[in-house]
Amino acid sequence: MSFNIVWQTVLLYIIVVISMRLMGKRQIGEFQPFEFAIAVMVSELAALPLTQADRNIWHAIIPIFILVICQFLFSLASVKSITIRAIMCGRPRIVIKHGQLQEKNLRKEIYTINDLLEQLRILNVQNISDVEYGILETNGQLSIILKSQKRPVTPSDLGIDTKYEGITLDLIIDGVILDHNLELAKLDTNWLIDQLSQKGYPNPKDIFYAYLDTQGNFFSQPKLKACKNQVVDES
Repeated sequence: MSFNIVWQTVLLYIIVVISMRLMGKRQIGEFQPFEFAIAVMVSELAALPLTQADRNIWHAIIPIFILVICQFLFSLASVKSITIRAIMCGRPRIVIKHGQLQEKNLRKEIYTINDLLEQLRILNVQNISDVEYGILETNGQLSIILKSQKRPVTPSDLGIDTKYEGITLDLIIDGVILDHNLELAKLDTNWLIDQLSQKGYPNPKDIFYAYLDTQGNFFSQPKLKACKNQVVDES
């Protein structure tokens, strides 16, 4: 394998990753149709110089650059205009209403009953009659609104007051202290090391994962290597 192929592969990989990153934080299943089309075209273009010797690397980079610009412009236009958004992405369509299948809408979306039942099972819904509204979103995902009698009971339904819950904050991941999260919790490294020392692992590098839960309680899990070393030291 020549060095030329190696550096072209690395460069095109970086370009494709950056291109996908510019398309936003979405999973493949959440892409809008035009976003999915661009993603496929970008991947195909990136492969051309690697599979066809007569293709220059610029034959891939320039079209990819143009596609990314087009995607950005389309996304910007869809944000600014409801009409363009409907043309590019389509509109959500009701496929279940008051527990009844909407046959016309299912046919318009070329969406089979089997597809619908599969999505309902994924959402832990067994009976169509339990669904007040089922909406097929523009990205192909099914959203459901259960009938009021079929929804899980919440504390507010029972008139129970609950304590405030914040967000879990990761403090250490694989031995690395996350200073930003410490600042959010209004804590510092000295406090963290003190907490670790109380658990017998004063070195943050020995911690696989540590976090504060929604109530502000501290939890930590040492690395397996650290646990084995401690057992050896104690013996």
